[in-house]
Amino acid sequence: MRQTPDLSHFWMPFTANKNFKAAPRLLKAAKGMYYTSTDDRQILDGCAGLWCVNAGHGREEITQAMIEQINMLDYAPGFQMGHPIAFEAAQAVAEFMPDGINKIFFTNSGSESVDTALKIALAYHRANGEPTRSRLIGRERGYHGVGFGGISVGGISPNRKTFSNSLLPQVDHLPHTHHLEHNAYSKGQPAWGAHLADELENIIALHDASTIAAVIVEPIAGSTGVLIPPKGYLERLREITRKHGILLIFDEVITGFGRLGTATASEYFGITPDLITLAKGLSNAAVPVGAVAARESIYNAIVNGSAGGIELFHGYTYSGHPLSAAAVKATLELYKKARIFENAKAMSGMFEQAAHALKGFPHVLDIRNLGLVAGVELKPRTGAPGARAAEVFQKCYEQGVLLRYTGDIIAISPPLIINEEQIGHIFNVLGNVLKQVD
Repeated sequence: MRQTPDLSHFWMPFTANKNFKAAPRLLKAAKGMYYTSTDDRQILDGCAGLWCVNAGHGREEITQAMIEQINMLDYAPGFQMGHPIAFEAAQAVAEFMPDGINKIFFTNSGSESVDTALKIALAYHRANGEPTRSRLIGRERGYHGVGFGGISVGGISPNRKTFSNSLLPQVDHLPHTHHLEHNAYSKGQPAWGAHLADELENIIALHDASTIAAVIVEPIAGSTGVLIPPKGYLERLREITRKHGILLIFDEVITGFGRLGTATASEYFGITPDLITLAKGLSNAAVPVGAVAARESIYNAIVNGSAGGIELFHGYTYSGHPLSAAAVKATLELYKKARIFENAKAMSGMFEQAAHALKGFPHVLDIRNLGLVAGVELKPRTGAPGARAAEVFQKCYEQGVLLRYTGDIIAISPPLIINEEQIGHIFNVLGNVLKQVD
């Protein structure tokens, strides 16, 4: 057993630091579907780390590619210079994207991918001679990272509150799609709610289409508690944005690379947006990396429409970093070779059945799912919202299963290599814990 390190210096992200450091949960190793805690317990990973370890932990194919790359080239500048593997990684990503979306801009995270996509949208309209298109439309309960652009178009109140006086000014929000009275316990996409997309027409009427650059949504809203899009909803957004010359951005940081059994949610739903933000499963979380995948026509408008010199004044020191590029190439090859998306698709039926078997268990208000992601919404305790889900999370961890919670919603999104026995174990532990908490 490893000695607990000094916890005082690390300011932990999205964490109740005082509570955690009083009773830390520390992981020291991981392989396949399991973490090992510092007290030498095996913890079944029911949330793919943070929605990101799609191929399971400790994949030698990725590790070896990273070792070989860092031994050959540790870093090369990406401004006015390049190195081969960044271009090879971009080509590999493009092959997983919908037709026509084949220009890849590398970032280091989902947050950076969102801010990059928003900038690209603004630059595109300026290049097209429509600089008045500067307004951005997000959605209530949406999560788009923690950059100022992302929290501006995002719709999760606690993420916005502290910074509310400094958010982007020209932003509006669509209503969210979660209404328990209409779509509780839906299996897959709810039948009710497509009409909620029509609120975009009202926003356009208010501001005028000539002022709106882009609409950004998560195909499945993950971090807010797994909100599945109603049937016809995303199709209607695509129809409205196309009619008014507004770019549609899909934030696929969570849904990209197999979560629904397909390369992207765009592929699953049969809807092609104009820009796709990516991260998490892009490298199987082996190294921080993100990307924006753009339509070729957007790239051409900005790059070919420029008079010369730098066409887009944007980028990061580590865009297309050699180590990240090696991890991306190896990860995407692994997805194909090991048929990981196919396994996700094959397991989705049992996963849905196991999730909805919790209907009627204590405290459960709703269960929703699609592919290998599910949300179990619990009744909050009076005067203590989030406390019940936090206790469920802790007790599941004590019983060897790692899940996620947000508010009073338990999120389950395991690595895509999961098998039927592991699915059953996750939901059995969760069910037993629901019976134990008050």
